[in-house]
Amino acid sequence: MVTVAPSECEASPTWAYALQLPHDPRAARIARVTLRAVLAGHDMSQLLDAAELLATELVTNAYRYSNGPATLRLRGVGRSRLRVSVWDANPYIPPPFDKRSGPVGIVPAEADRGRGLFLVCHYAEAWGGYPLGGDLSGAGGKLLWCEVGAPAGGWITR
Repeated sequence: MVTVAPSECEASPTWAYALQLPHDPRAARIARVTLRAVLAGHDMSQLLDAAELLATELVTNAYRYSNGPATLRLRGVGRSRLRVSVWDANPYIPPPFDKRSGPVGIVPAEADRGRGLFLVCHYAEAWGGYPLGGDLSGAGGKLLWCEVGAPAGGWITR
């Protein structure tokens, strides 16, 4: 189910969409299709390449390291910035999203995992994570998020 909450203020338009994703290897593809439609609908297609990569990596991380469903949330911040958030039921917040570890290091070429969050940290303008739930047990899972914005020189036309 997709939901939207349009802004009341035209000067700084904000909106949010949430998409429930089952624990399914096709979830990242469905997230990308939804992201393309949302960004096109809000005339923000210039963010598509980076946003698609970031959303794919966060949704894939939720699928690989959680046993249940996930939720993708897309939120427009002003006219030129997008926040991508992914909730899953696993309470473990991986480095460096846990803010206790150092930066993500380069993954060895022979490794078959470990590049996704490195890409998020490299391409996102901001990123973070926090536990969800009312207690310290992490029963509510976690939320990982990142933001991408328009290039510093303004919009790039294709």
